[in-house]
Amino acid sequence: MYVSMDGNRPQQENRGIRNSVGEPTRVMKSYPVAINPAIWPIMHKKTLGRDAQNLLEYFKKMQAENPGFFYAIQLDEDNRISNVFWADARSRTAYSHFGDAITFDTNYRVHQYRVPFAPFTGVNHHGQMILFGCAILLDESEASFIWLFKTFLTAMNDRHPASIITDRDKAIQVAVSQVFPETRHCLNKWNVLRAGQEKLAHVCLSHPTFQVELYNCINLTETIEEFEFSWSSLVDKYDLKGQEWLQSLYDSRAQWVPVYFRDSFFAVISPDHAFDASFFDGYVNQQTTLPMFFRQYERALEVSFQRELEADFDTICTTPVLRTPSPMEKQAADLYTKKVFTKFQEELVETFVYTANRIEGDATVSTFRVAKFEDDDKEYTVTLNYGDMIANCSCQMFEYSGVLCRHVLTVFTVTNVLTLPPHYILGRWTVNAKAGHGIAGPSTESSSNPEILTSRYNTLCREAIQYAEEGAVASETYTAALAALREGIKKVAAAKKNVAKVSPTSLQDDKKTSAPASDAPSLLWPDQDEASRSFNLNDNGASTQSVADLNLPRMFPVSVQRDDGPPGNLVVLPCLKSMTWVMENKNSTTGSRGAVINLRLQDYSKTPSSEFEVKFNASRASLEPMLKSMAYISEQLAAPPNTFAVINLKLNDTETNSEESEVRFRISRDTLAAMLRSMAYIREQLANTAEPSVEPQQKKQRK
Repeated sequence: MYVSMDGNRPQQENRGIRNSVGEPTRVMKSYPVAINPAIWPIMHKKTLGRDAQNLLEYFKKMQAENPGFFYAIQLDEDNRISNVFWADARSRTAYSHFGDAITFDTNYRVHQYRVPFAPFTGVNHHGQMILFGCAILLDESEASFIWLFKTFLTAMNDRHPASIITDRDKAIQVAVSQVFPETRHCLNKWNVLRAGQEKLAHVCLSHPTFQVELYNCINLTETIEEFEFSWSSLVDKYDLKGQEWLQSLYDSRAQWVPVYFRDSFFAVISPDHAFDASFFDGYVNQQTTLPMFFRQYERALEVSFQRELEADFDTICTTPVLRTPSPMEKQAADLYTKKVFTKFQEELVETFVYTANRIEGDATVSTFRVAKFEDDDKEYTVTLNYGDMIANCSCQMFEYSGVLCRHVLTVFTVTNVLTLPPHYILGRWTVNAKAGHGIAGPSTESSSNPEILTSRYNTLCREAIQYAEEGAVASETYTAALAALREGIKKVAAAKKNVAKVSPTSLQDDKKTSAPASDAPSLLWPDQDEASRSFNLNDNGASTQSVADLNLPRMFPVSVQRDDGPPGNLVVLPCLKSMTWVMENKNSTTGSRGAVINLRLQDYSKTPSSEFEVKFNASRASLEPMLKSMAYISEQLAAPPNTFAVINLKLNDTETNSEESEVRFRISRDTLAAMLRSMAYIREQLANTAEPSVEPQQKKQRK
């Protein structure tokens, strides 16, 4: 049994049970494969209990507010909820643009999470992880996964992806083969390698270079022959022929080693693409209850949407710096998003150190040998069909990522192909990937208030559905509605360009003064049990001001902790919920002008959770080092596995001369970005006055 609700689908037959908003609920029998009776007792141990009714009420509420919200519930033989799937309208729209490569993330069901859920994710045109849908899995049989994948396809209008990544679960693999027979299926390599630190601990300790060599063997080899040779050499070098776990990896290599499926599209533009972990990292932990989970689910979705808007804004409002005179680079700069153009530019620049020699062929089809100058150790074969302008490279980078490799670009250079052929401009990587929607440039209001974005989005969804219903009644109304819609899209695109001209405060100056991200070696294992470390945020390699020069030395953050220890050792710290501020002495033109910053923190260590506030004065002198420190934190959080920072504010009440107090709170990379924008704005307001006075009595800090 299962119940599914899709607010987007027109009512054709009034059957089944009606919900509170008057839409029919389709109740259907499903006939999955036979389930082993021996596992029924295990399956029945997991139930939602009292949360089941609340879950249904939540879905009804979401569908009333968001007409495109879809949900489906699978019931067991006792009519109890066994599995749940849902997707909001925004996620379903995202799938229509970027659903060619998906990942089914089941990490949260195998680590004793209180909410055993599994998200369907993908990658947008900026290379950012996005959400397509989410499931709660109380029954993990083959039949349940088959139901889940079929339900997912129903929600996504039966559009099959080109590729799917899952973990090694046998039930999942069987379900994928049945529901996605034409989809290229591979296993998450980080999930496959997860036990590596335990299984190969003795090798890693005795040979520090082993991890790097194994990483290069798995991720950087470009042909099957090269991988086989590299693996064999590695096994011989470290005497690992009798290692059973390593042998099991080799036996299943065709399912998880990238070189074996480079001929299929996976939207991968970097070797560590899969290391982005989960969409919900930093939002959900093992203690998260179901009500809290849905709050965090909505928060993660809003942050993702805002992050995409910011990337859209960055793409449309910045002009890439061209590094070559090639017309092809200018063409790519106009078409690709900033992230993808950077990747393409990297490949194009590399063509200057490569040479292409034709080894066979005629005026119709030719084969070229491409290699670096005076480097015969590594060569590539590129075949070019002149008539259709189709090039195939032995590295298969375009097939795997959708971006042309340096080898094909080298052949294009020597054959005088000046611009990219249209079939090599993958629409999903362009600024117009969301065809018909254009590029969204966030306004100041939308960047600071995600709730307003959701309200606008849901209102437009309801209006659009009503518009479609009215326009579809006859051919004449359909023609008129379609013409008006296309004209409206042009007006919206024009309005967005005007919005994009108002750029939010940039922090580029701060980033220039901060240290670059760490050049640590690439990680082989997804979870490295490295001890948490603390360091002075001002110790970034750049000259820092002395305590005397800062005037208010205890204002800026002094330490950050990286959360890369075992999950069980995590301390529940308050999270930054919001930041507000009030400008003091607005009309003053002296150094006495400042701002009172109010941080609202959410303390989840208490039941129920509670909020508290921290207030302090800020001057231009104190904001400068604080911004530099926070910009440095932002760069550290941009690289895995750093998912959040713990900021420690040391405050001193100069009015009472009391001892300094400390406030520690946890902040994610996205929340930090919003905080940085706000503080940069405050700094800009304070910069309109003279430099602050050196008399410390004029500045006060308060908690």
